[in-house]
Amino acid sequence: MLAAHGLPEDLSDEEMLLPARQIGRLLEASAKSLRCPDFGLRLAQLQDIRILGPIAIAIENARTVKEALDVVSKYMFVHHDGMSISTVPHRDGPGRIELCYGFRAGPQAAARQAIDLVLGGGHRILGLLGGENYLLHEVHLPYAPIAPPASYQRSFGVPVLFRQNKAALVVSGALLNAPLPHANESLRGMATDYLQKHFGAGRDGLIARVRLAIVSGLENSDASLAKVASLLALQPRTLQRRLADAGESFEAMRDDAMREAAWTYLRSSDMALSDIAARLGLSQQSALARSCKRWFGDTPLAVRRGALQAESPALSGSRARG
Repeated sequence: MLAAHGLPEDLSDEEMLLPARQIGRLLEASAKSLRCPDFGLRLAQLQDIRILGPIAIAIENARTVKEALDVVSKYMFVHHDGMSISTVPHRDGPGRIELCYGFRAGPQAAARQAIDLVLGGGHRILGLLGGENYLLHEVHLPYAPIAPPASYQRSFGVPVLFRQNKAALVVSGALLNAPLPHANESLRGMATDYLQKHFGAGRDGLIARVRLAIVSGLENSDASLAKVASLLALQPRTLQRRLADAGESFEAMRDDAMREAAWTYLRSSDMALSDIAARLGLSQQSALARSCKRWFGDTPLAVRRGALQAESPALSGSRARG
């Protein structure tokens, strides 16, 4: 099955980097083969922070949860080349925040098992880091349940809202300033120096950081050049120059991210077309229609209709093998 999804059969090298898109497809195929719709949720229960490698050392030795999340936001591309994490206020006020997970899922990627896995793993790791300061209120997923809703309730222990406009964990606002009990400045410095040396510079590091900053911006309806540059602590002109030196352009990268986000929203959510247009930074719904014609050769409704026609039968008949 590994070879069928473009992955090496020997995975013994712990430093091997695997493409997120192929991993997403492998998870979907595994869930289908095992007749286990909650495969991603189950797998999350078997993972701990050590799966993040050198990122884990920097996280565990951060002074606060916020500092740990900053490390994750900056270097997560080392572990997952298509994901970003950002923190935004919750609509209910300062008592809650949303930890939003952005995914760079291509048009052919079926990433719902991967998203279940990532949010389940994030919930588990935050519980270990935050201890009694970690209070999960809700989970948001941008698609219909792919497993019986009871499976999600067992995994998270809180209400899980489906068909939302983002993937997010809604947690207590006090979590960010919670101190971590085993912070070690020396170990943290060694880990971040290693990450910076190996992944913080050069073309690939820059492209990955810009791509994920764009995804984060789209999650919050602002992926402008100025916004993305500010997320990267750069001046807009400096960012454009560095991308040009790397053979890329900001406009092309943003267009790619918008195309992939549009596909995800249309295929995996029931968001209104006007809301999708606004989230992508498009001025009108008609602009979304023109963009979809350019990206997919079809209308937004036709793209969405294709997802509905591909929906599997009722989940009630699905079960995991013993």
